[in-house]
Amino acid sequence: MTKTHHKPNHRMSQAVRAGDMVYLAGQIPDQRDAAIGAQTTETLGKIDALLAELGGTKSDLVTVQIWLHDMADFAGMNAAWDAWVDGDTPPARATGGVALASAPSGVRIEIIATAYLPA
Repeated sequence: MTKTHHKPNHRMSQAVRAGDMVYLAGQIPDQRDAAIGAQTTETLGKIDALLAELGGTKSDLVTVQIWLHDMADFAGMNAAWDAWVDGDTPPARATGGVALASAPSGVRIEIIATAYLPA
């Protein structure tokens, strides 16, 4: 099995492919002052872009972890998620509330995803 790093920097890679599995780094929005719906939509767009660069789509997602700074944002996040997710092939998903202490101020969401992308 081979392992490759996608868009690495001194601290992390945006994605790592290990065989047929692709592990995406946590994605956060750039719009720090936007509402949760807009932050969610932007973050999901970043996931779409990374998957496309690697030859995949959201239909290839296996699992997603969604971290919210405030669980009061759950309904707003879910509305954006429901508009985005492929209802025929939804990934396994977990959502939790966390401090997101290492994220820039104003970030309300971080999404971590794993995809199956056969070579």
